[in-house]
Amino acid sequence: MNTSSIVSRVWSFCTTLRDDGVGYGDYLEQLTYLIFLKMADEYGKPPYNRDVGIPQKYSWQVLTSKKGAELEVLYIELLRELGKHSGMLGQIFTKAQNKIQDPAKLYRLIDMIDSTQWVMMGSDIKGDIYEGLLERNAEDTKSGAGQYFTPRPLIRAMVECLRPEPGKTIADPSCGTGGFFLAAYDFLTNPENFQLDKDQKQFLKHNTFLGNEIVANTRRLCLMNMFLHNIGEIDGDSLVSPNDALVAASPVNVDYVLANPPFGKKSSMSFTNEEGEQETDELTYNRQDFWATTSNKQLNFVQHIRSMLKTTGKAAVVVPDNVLFEGGAGETIRRKLLDNTTLHTILRLPTGIFYAQGVKANILFFDNQPASPDAWTKEVWFYDYRTNIHHTLKKKPMRYEDMADFIKCYNPQNPRKRVETWHPENNPDGRWRKYDYEELVARDRASLDIFWLKDKSLTDLDNLPEPDDLAEEIIENLEAGLNSFREVLSGLSKA
Repeated sequence: MNTSSIVSRVWSFCTTLRDDGVGYGDYLEQLTYLIFLKMADEYGKPPYNRDVGIPQKYSWQVLTSKKGAELEVLYIELLRELGKHSGMLGQIFTKAQNKIQDPAKLYRLIDMIDSTQWVMMGSDIKGDIYEGLLERNAEDTKSGAGQYFTPRPLIRAMVECLRPEPGKTIADPSCGTGGFFLAAYDFLTNPENFQLDKDQKQFLKHNTFLGNEIVANTRRLCLMNMFLHNIGEIDGDSLVSPNDALVAASPVNVDYVLANPPFGKKSSMSFTNEEGEQETDELTYNRQDFWATTSNKQLNFVQHIRSMLKTTGKAAVVVPDNVLFEGGAGETIRRKLLDNTTLHTILRLPTGIFYAQGVKANILFFDNQPASPDAWTKEVWFYDYRTNIHHTLKKKPMRYEDMADFIKCYNPQNPRKRVETWHPENNPDGRWRKYDYEELVARDRASLDIFWLKDKSLTDLDNLPEPDDLAEEIIENLEAGLNSFREVLSGLSKA
């Protein structure tokens, strides 16, 4: 069976199951379990002869021999039992459940997977099938999976700017479905960038990537996504930890961090008070290596990411606007970031590019540094890709080409040779501008929430965006405002 027919069969079966109320996410889960079992079976035969640790009674051979109610009973049992194992096997089957209630359809899905040799198939093909399903799952707004999915063109641009090198470690403390790892893997294996030797290939497969993902289902998808792209071993340890990254310092320091930490509410936990009422208590992480104690999750992730880096480490992190202007702990953390790292670049992102609505975000690029009495940041370069930019998820999604001008301005090969495109007289519409350290720390609360371009829709009424674009943008802005008010309200109710 050729690749295109495999892809079309995988998709068409997904449509069949949707009629039974099985969404993309549920379908992805079942595919993950079954493809893993099939590949374990293939690895158990010559020339591999590897024991993945699956008991014989739950083997692929036994599974394919069952039908009807017998098949359903065995499948439910194996999902429960395999989740008790350690390593990659246990992580893939953690809290696994059968979502396909019709045994006849389950049998057809098993038969479809059985007809393909997955180990022999190229990792790019397997990976593309799986990534395609992940993207469709993210688009399915009912599933809520979009919050774990960062737009791939944006990830690729971040990797292009950071330019990771072979033999170095890359971490993501909130890795979702593994998008940053795969983009870094593609960059490192691209022969135009590097010609990897045998040792470098082994390091890339086994030692390069370290992740955290606390949501079991998302972690499962991430591990399978990486495995299908030839990262990690079927019988090895999991490269993704189930632990909350913020609870304690990272056990290892890394060379690069690429991350899009979860947006939204402040960290909190619910409990029942003496009157029997539900109350929430803000969670703060009392870490000695943090600059400030706060319940703001994004500010904690910025501090944690800085603490994960080697003194020569580099980071690119997606953060919401409040990280750039919030007072109190936010101001402390911004000043410390400017002093203790080289915070060299901030990319302002437009709305309409994330699956979660109302997200106004930026990317911070900073290099960690050893301790010094003087501030390491001398100037911060800003690229405004928000003002007068209109993207929507369906009609005008962000493409990698849209990032080309930013990457050119960033000048990854030689960042010391950067040139401003903004000029007060010659080019007031230039999107690339730098601010000196002294200017930034003198601003109220050391705010990095800076814009200089005029919103053309306020002045040029003849060239407004399309009505549906405008409507989407209005909704995005209202959602962002509502999110801010919710945070204020939750803060006031605890005061």
